[in-house]
Amino acid sequence: MFTPNIDRLASEGVMLTQHLAAASVCTPSRAAFLTGRYPVRSGMASPNNMYRDVTWLGGSGGLPSNETTFAKMLQHRGYRTGIIGKWHLGMSCASRGDHCAHPLNHGFNFFYGMPLGLLGDCGASSWPEVHRRLRIQLWVTSAVLATLPFLLLVPRLARWFSVPWTLVAASGFLAALFFLSWFSSYGFVRRWNCIIMRDHDIVQQPAEEARASGLMLREALAFIDRHKRGPFLLFLSFLHVHTPLPTRGNFVGRSKFGAYGDNVEELDWMVGKVLAALDRERLTNQTLVYFTSDNGGRLEAREGSAHAGGWNGVYRGGSGTGGLEGGVRVPGIFRWPTVLEAGRVIEEPTSLMDLLPTLSHVGGGILPQDRVIDGRNLMPLLEGRVQRSDHEFLFHYCGIFLHSVRWHQRDCNTVWKAHYITPHGSPEGVDACHGSGVCACSGDVTHHDPPLLFDISRDPAESRPLSSENEALFEAVLSKMAAAVREHRASITPVPLQLSAFNALWKPWLQPCCGAAFPFCGCSREDA
Repeated sequence: MFTPNIDRLASEGVMLTQHLAAASVCTPSRAAFLTGRYPVRSGMASPNNMYRDVTWLGGSGGLPSNETTFAKMLQHRGYRTGIIGKWHLGMSCASRGDHCAHPLNHGFNFFYGMPLGLLGDCGASSWPEVHRRLRIQLWVTSAVLATLPFLLLVPRLARWFSVPWTLVAASGFLAALFFLSWFSSYGFVRRWNCIIMRDHDIVQQPAEEARASGLMLREALAFIDRHKRGPFLLFLSFLHVHTPLPTRGNFVGRSKFGAYGDNVEELDWMVGKVLAALDRERLTNQTLVYFTSDNGGRLEAREGSAHAGGWNGVYRGGSGTGGLEGGVRVPGIFRWPTVLEAGRVIEEPTSLMDLLPTLSHVGGGILPQDRVIDGRNLMPLLEGRVQRSDHEFLFHYCGIFLHSVRWHQRDCNTVWKAHYITPHGSPEGVDACHGSGVCACSGDVTHHDPPLLFDISRDPAESRPLSSENEALFEAVLSKMAAAVREHRASITPVPLQLSAFNALWKPWLQPCCGAAFPFCGCSREDA
C-alpha cells in the first residue's frame, strides 16, 4: 500500500518494532492506553465471551470516573485537551444524561466523534457485525414462535378438536413479546450506536458513515488552529481500517489491495493533512507525535466475499485472539524532531500503557501514587540514554483471563513468551474464528500444561514451540514466569466489572437520543 505520510513519520521518528497493546480488542486496550494500567485493574475486562467490548451506547458500563487518564493529568498542567474520533469506553451509568464515562469526564476539554465507533452495522447496506450469530438464532426462534398460533389453529379449522382461543392468543402474544424484546435493540443498531457527538450534544443520529471521517479531519485541523499558541493534547482516534470501511472520492478503487487498501491510503492522506498543519503553524519541532493502533488487524472481517480486516504479517492471530502476537503487536512511532533522533529502530518490548508515564515526564505531570501504574516512561529509551526497556514481564489478557506472559531476560536479549491458554480456531488449524466471528477467551479454548513456550526474539511467528527436549532452560524459564504471574496476580485488587452481562445489556433509559422523544430518535445538525 502507498503510505508516504506514515512512512515519513517512521523515517523522521523512532520506530518501535515490539510495541504491544494490553488487549486484542478495542475497549480494554483503550482503557489501558489512557490509564497506563492493565484493564483488569479498572474493571474494563470482560468475564464473558459475548461482551468483550462496550457493545451498546445504552449500556451502563464504562471507564470508571476515579481512573486517572493522561488527558486528565495534562489538563491539570494547563494543556488544552481534545479527543476526536472513536471513544468506545462507555457513556452513562444511571440516567441518559449523566455521562459518567464521557470523554469530558476523563480530562478532555473537547470531544467530537463517535462515542462507540464505526461498526459494520453503521453502513446502511453493510452486513451486520454486532452479535451476528446470535441475531440469526433470534430471527430463527422468532420465526418458529410466530408459526405456533397458526399451528394451533389447524386442529380447530380441520375440526379435529377445539383449541381454546385464549391459548392461541397467548402464544401469539408471547411470540410478539419475544420478538420485540430483542428487535428493539438489535433491529436498530445503526440508530442506537452509530452517532456523532460534539461535547455532550448529539449532532448526527444515525451518523452518515461516508462523511464521518471527513468531519473528524475538519475538527482535528480546527482544534490545532484554535490551540496553536499554547500547550495542547490532541488524541485523534481515526475511524479507519474498520468495517464498513467508508472511503471517499479519489481513494475508492485506488489500491490494489481492495477496499481495505483504499481505506488505509485515505488514512495515510489524513495523517499527512495533520502533519502539514503542524508544519504550516511551525509547530513540528515542538510537537511530540505518536502513531499506533489499539490492536492487530481483524482476520474475520468481511465485506461481501472480500477480506476486510487487514493482515498481520508473520504474526499468528489477530484482533480478538487473546495473547497471540497478531492481536497485540501494533505499530509504534514517536516523532519529536528536536528531541528524538530520526530513523532509530527499537526492538525492545514496549506497551501502549507506557504513554501515560511518558507524557507525565514530558508534561510535568505527577503519576498517581495510590494505584499500580503498569506503564513505564519511554523517554530514556526513545532518546537513547538507555538501551533496555524497563519491562521485564508483560501480561497478555483476554477479558479477565490471563492467556500469555512475555519475559524479557535482564541478562540477555532473549524474549520468552508462554501461552497458558489459546483460542480454538475455526476452521481447525486457522488462527482466527470465522465461524463465530470472534475467538473465545474461555470455554472454547485450549489450556496448556505445561504452557506453550516460544523464543519470540528468534521465532516471532510463534511457529516452533519449545520443550525440555530442545531447550535446556525450559523448566527454569517456566518456573520464573510462574513466579512472576503469582506476584502479578497478588497486585490485582478486585473492582466492579464494567463489562458484566448486566452492564453490557442495552437499557432504553440510557440510550442517547436527539430530535424527537425516545424512541423516535434522529437528527442531523452538522453542516456540510
